[in-house]
Amino acid sequence: MIMAVLNYLDDVLYYPILMVILIAAGLIFSWKTRCVQLRLFPESIRVVMEKPTEAGKVSSFQALMVSTASRVGTGNIIGVSTAICLGGPGAVFWMWLLAIIGGATAFIESTLAQIYKRRNPLGHSYGGPAYYIETAMHQRWLGVLFAFALIVTYAGGFNLLCSFNMQSTFLVYSFYDPTTTPWIIGAVFAALVAYCLIGGGQRIIKVTSILVPVMGGVYILAALIVILFHITSLPQVFAMIFADAFDFQSILGGISGSCMIYGIKRGLYSNEAGIGSAPNAAAAADVSHPVKQGLVQMLSVFIDTLLVCSATAFMGLFSGVPITKEVAGAAYVQNAATAVFGGFGPLLITICMLLFGFSTLIGNLFYVDNCIRFIHKGAPSHGFVNTFRIVCVLVVFVGAGMSMAAVWDIADILMAVMCFINIPACFILGNTAVKAMRDYQQQKKEGKNPVFKAASIGIDESTVQYWK
Repeated sequence: MIMAVLNYLDDVLYYPILMVILIAAGLIFSWKTRCVQLRLFPESIRVVMEKPTEAGKVSSFQALMVSTASRVGTGNIIGVSTAICLGGPGAVFWMWLLAIIGGATAFIESTLAQIYKRRNPLGHSYGGPAYYIETAMHQRWLGVLFAFALIVTYAGGFNLLCSFNMQSTFLVYSFYDPTTTPWIIGAVFAALVAYCLIGGGQRIIKVTSILVPVMGGVYILAALIVILFHITSLPQVFAMIFADAFDFQSILGGISGSCMIYGIKRGLYSNEAGIGSAPNAAAAADVSHPVKQGLVQMLSVFIDTLLVCSATAFMGLFSGVPITKEVAGAAYVQNAATAVFGGFGPLLITICMLLFGFSTLIGNLFYVDNCIRFIHKGAPSHGFVNTFRIVCVLVVFVGAGMSMAAVWDIADILMAVMCFINIPACFILGNTAVKAMRDYQQQKKEGKNPVFKAASIGIDESTVQYWK
């Protein structure tokens, strides 16, 4: 009965409500910014390597790695595999489309987070949707609601799912015992997460800035090897993707289980554009102009979907292994890796999954920490923090033993709630981000390194604490 309710809510929220909102937001923001995600793509690559203005501050690259740590996770392997096996190969196209138009949404929300960010006593910056909802829209209650939704989504739903996905990669091994192995794996990862939480946000930033580039590079290299071994299949693979993506008779015949809906669901879970999570990391970066970090966070969407998600999709489709509902999840990708790497294939995917999963767990909790501070109007008591961290660690442990259908539905539903708050806020405040973009471009034309002044885009400086 519980599963029936979860499935019903999941279907209703995504089709047609969230699907329409996401696509409409991406298209409107693309039009308002004149396709900033394509037009200023080279600039986003340039600014990501800029150093912070002061030593010890969070750089653009470090903030990018925190958001990428959350984006690039088990969803890039398990989510893509599930979408292909349950929805069809055409789901890959809908993931690509959502990422391309979602890049503009990611730019808007992260630029707003930078504009309305705040400064702590140590001089570090922080912010996110809760803060721009409170400051620019003067609706603290709505900001608190968003912060609460993020805490429940990331500390609860997403970390339950991440923990389950990590342990599921061990299903292919002979030692796997469904009654004990999930709990053992859950306990190990719970302990590792506890270690990172003890060090707080700065330790999370340091760990992810090292872990994310390494894990992403290894995984993409493995996918490239699989593709090269089956390069003659290139025309057939793309024909399969596009034929299935535009088979509207099949899509309309069972839309809730179609490649379109699976592609949108798993694409949103993977790239997170519009959810309002990445702006929490974006606000921590020390940059001279908000648009710089908006461009960098836009780049994170492309890294996630066009690189890592495509790597998973191509690894499976190029390998030629059968696509069936029974192998939905880690098994499909492990079968694909086995076709090229032999017995080492499943182990390689397991290692990548564990690295992806661990970075996701700690990246998620960076966002959660920021929203707890918003609700408490500052740092909460040590007692509360320690109790909450214990709960987060227990969530990681419990998630490993849950069922796949339940954890995916819970994550989807909670993610939708965040979108319903953040995207309307971005619609209302979006013109501020567009004005900031024009100011940035004007300064670039004049040969300057753009520096932000709130008054230059018509904002009262008394309302932007950081940029005074």
